[in-house]
Formats: sequence, C-alpha cells, structure tokens
Amino acid sequence: MSGPCASELQQALSAGVGKAEELGSAVCISICDAGGNPAALIRMPGTFLASTGIAMDKAYTAASFGLSTRDFSAMLEGEERGVRDGLLRTPRLCEVPGGFPIRRDGALIGGLGVSGGSAAQDEEIATVCLEILGAAGE
Repeated sequence: MSGPCASELQQALSAGVGKAEELGSAVCISICDAGGNPAALIRMPGTFLASTGIAMDKAYTAASFGLSTRDFSAMLEGEERGVRDGLLRTPRLCEVPGGFPIRRDGALIGGLGVSGGSAAQDEEIATVCLEILGAAGE
C-alpha cells in the first residue's frame, strides 16, 4: 500500500499548523513513509531549534514500531534495563509523546511526529493531521 499523496501531505500539515495556531503553540510537524524516509515537514516560525529533529524522530519511531511514541514508552517500561537502555540509545528512537503511526486499511504506511508544544498539545495537533490523512483511530 502506498503512502499519502502530496496534496494529502500538504493538507495534513496545513491542518496541523492551524490547530497549533489555535492552541498558541509553535511546532514542527514531520511525516515519514513506512521506511522512515522523510515525506513532509514544516517548521513554524518560533519553533524551538531542537523540535525539528525531535519531530522527525517521533515520526520515525512510530513508523518503526507501529506504535505511538507514548505507547512505545509504556512498552519499554515493562522491559529489562538493558533492552530499554539499548533501544533508547539507538539513533532516531524517541519515547517523547507526539508521534503516531499512520495506517490505512490496517496497513502501516508511515509515521507522524509533532514537537514544540506540551505533550498534550503535540498529540492534539497530531490527531488533527491524522484525521486529514484518513488514519485517525487506526
């Protein structure tokens, strides 16, 4: 299954920026394909410098494991220290909330990451983007 087309990616980013503005937050939104390759990215003016890399890592982690970064963190809580530490030392893996897998018809087609706001804001913005991508609730 192929990922979102360019117009869907643009619409998702635009909707996410609109939600971020509504919340008074400056964020970076990153979308990657199922292989973790960048597909779309926007960085709002005033976003923290580190937010770009963190958003990309959230998207990559969600695509890699098929889990939200919040669920990835919870999964790691049940693992022994060596597994947890080893995974979190792996480049690009991130347990900060705000990353979500993108699924269509049950198939993993990518990942989405939002960074720059609070954890709750990042997740709320991501949910708006996922709705545009037709992936909310999957």
